[in-house]
Amino acid sequence: MTERRPRKDALRNRAAVFAAADALFAECPSPDSVTMADIATAAGVGKATLFRAFGDRTGLIRALYEARLEPVRAAVEEGPAPLGPGTPPQVRVPALLDAVLCFKLDNRHLALALEQTGGGSSPYDAEHYARWHTLLRTLLARIPGLAGGDFTAHALLAAVRADLVEYLAAGEGRSREELRAQLSAFTARVLGTGTPPGPAAGA
Repeated sequence: MTERRPRKDALRNRAAVFAAADALFAECPSPDSVTMADIATAAGVGKATLFRAFGDRTGLIRALYEARLEPVRAAVEEGPAPLGPGTPPQVRVPALLDAVLCFKLDNRHLALALEQTGGGSSPYDAEHYARWHTLLRTLLARIPGLAGGDFTAHALLAAVRADLVEYLAAGEGRSREELRAQLSAFTARVLGTGTPPGPAAGA
């Protein structure tokens, strides 16, 4: 059976919704203040259209986040070094964390909205968090002499949480390069690799 392609108007609506949500989350000081009605109005679509397409507000935020994250995920899953699967874990782990940090710096409003949304459930149960944690834990297990990979993966991911990134960048005024250098040094200490490698190329 041939898979049905989304209609052109549905694709246009989705793009308009993503653009509207992106702008609203960037403009509002608190992500919680952005409603589905706000997004529908800004996108020029009916609120019912949003609920049909995304289920609820959390589903919309998650879909937008995943769309923005796709280039990073593609580089991690099938790209070249230092992010790609053929890279030694001692190099890949710092590159992965650097890529996540850069993504959250570039999408702070969206990452904050996702991390603050969960309907009361723990953010550590979220699919995107579990995906990064599983990958990091697997890589850490391949580094000789490094114990406690499960906890270490959590600790490393805590360093790139959106709320911390927002506090350091906006609250304390730390620059992008300062944050990247500090994360690189911290990761090197955790991994016991000595002098940290440079940031991932193109990040």
